[in-house]
Amino acid sequence: MVKPLKPARVALLAYPGCMGLQLFSVADILAIGADIAKAAPPEVDWVSVHGRRVLLSGGVPLEAVKPSGKYDVLIVPGFGLNRPVDWQFRLAAWSKEVEFIRRSFAKGSRVASACVGAFLLAEAGLLNGRKAATSWLFAGDLARLYPAVSVRPEALLVDDSAVITTGAVSAATDLAIYLIKHLLGAEAAVATARVSLLPDQRSSQAPYVDTNIAAQELPDFSQRLIEWFNGRLATPYSLQEVAGAFHTSPSTLMRRVRSETGQTPLSLLHAARVEKAKELLRSSAWSMPRIAEAVGYADASSFSRLFTRHTGQTPMRYRRQ
Repeated sequence: MVKPLKPARVALLAYPGCMGLQLFSVADILAIGADIAKAAPPEVDWVSVHGRRVLLSGGVPLEAVKPSGKYDVLIVPGFGLNRPVDWQFRLAAWSKEVEFIRRSFAKGSRVASACVGAFLLAEAGLLNGRKAATSWLFAGDLARLYPAVSVRPEALLVDDSAVITTGAVSAATDLAIYLIKHLLGAEAAVATARVSLLPDQRSSQAPYVDTNIAAQELPDFSQRLIEWFNGRLATPYSLQEVAGAFHTSPSTLMRRVRSETGQTPLSLLHAARVEKAKELLRSSAWSMPRIAEAVGYADASSFSRLFTRHTGQTPMRYRRQ
């Protein structure tokens, strides 16, 4: 197994309201990985910008120290929230944390976020011109608030030029395994995943996406559009006809949907069709050709490719799982 020349310095950023699960899981899994690799464990600092006790999400207190020197990796967890989210208000409370993230990256630290921690990285400007992941439930908000960011809604983990972002809450464990791979080697990462009963090759959060939950967060216009699509999944797509049904021009429809969701009307339709197919795969014994036809595809192979692209799994693998 690969051993680093020196222990890496890792900072776990604690701030009011952040999710302790994501900090604790990264710290614990890194320690397990070092033990398995028989290597020096990373030097982990639990830091806060004020250098004092922090109340995490749920009111859990955590003792933290003031950051010192340069860290090889800075971990930024997500935070607890209730929907709908007033992003401007929430993020304004962490302006000092955002500035610390910005300074750390400027010093040469690799910065990694879990879940909606990506919003703090975006606020710091680190995601401009980069690809990024976050919780699939809030990917549309990230794309809308930060148009310079190339959001990957289905991605579980994205590493773009020393900035790492991950999907929803449990993806912090995937981040830990990924860091072990880069700090201690691929063999250590696989072994750590097995010992911890974690997947070592999970690549997408798409199988977990529930568009019915996501639609509840959309502005009224886009939500009505999705509901309209859901009633016409087998109908061939025509942008002109969709625009006519909503008494607008195709260009206005495209612009409005893009501003509200970060997507196109056709991508919303694709997502609705995939979601219906997932439901049928779970609840029926229908064949793939019959399911494809029910959601508007005459060619089952074409729809299977679309399904795989959206979920990271073939329809049959999804059904078995």
